[in-house]
Amino acid sequence: MQPTTLRLVTQPRWLDETQQRAWRGWIDSARRIQAAVERELRTDSGLTGDDYEVLVRLSESPDRRLRMSELAEAVTNSPSRLSQRIDRLERDGLVGRSRCPNDGRAFYAVLTDAGFSRLEAAAPGHVAAVRRELIDRLTRNEVEFLAELMPRLAGPPDDD
Repeated sequence: MQPTTLRLVTQPRWLDETQQRAWRGWIDSARRIQAAVERELRTDSGLTGDDYEVLVRLSESPDRRLRMSELAEAVTNSPSRLSQRIDRLERDGLVGRSRCPNDGRAFYAVLTDAGFSRLEAAAPGHVAAVRRELIDRLTRNEVEFLAELMPRLAGPPDDD
């Protein structure tokens, strides 16, 4: 017989009007900005936002390569989802794979020269869209505030 777990029923901590505006504003703006930047990328380069993020992460890594597990964590994808994306990028010649010399079970994703060239070609339109949709709509102080705030929200919640 399985032991039963007693689950405490607590009242929800409802959002007040300001908190509700912040939550909905964040959702609406994040969706709108992401969609606009994604459209720009697809039009300019044929890349998705997820493709672009993978290429950027690899371009910023030593030797333009990362272990697949590290890359999955960096782009917040499951290993299987990332593997499918890498398969497609590999078919397009933008990314390759190489076996990890220290661990025969592990693989690196490696940015190819063609992938780096595609990233360089996509970057000006991408940054223009990010500026148009977000950065240039804010004051310098607001951008600095976001730069401090957003990494806190990107990580797991504190369970204090």
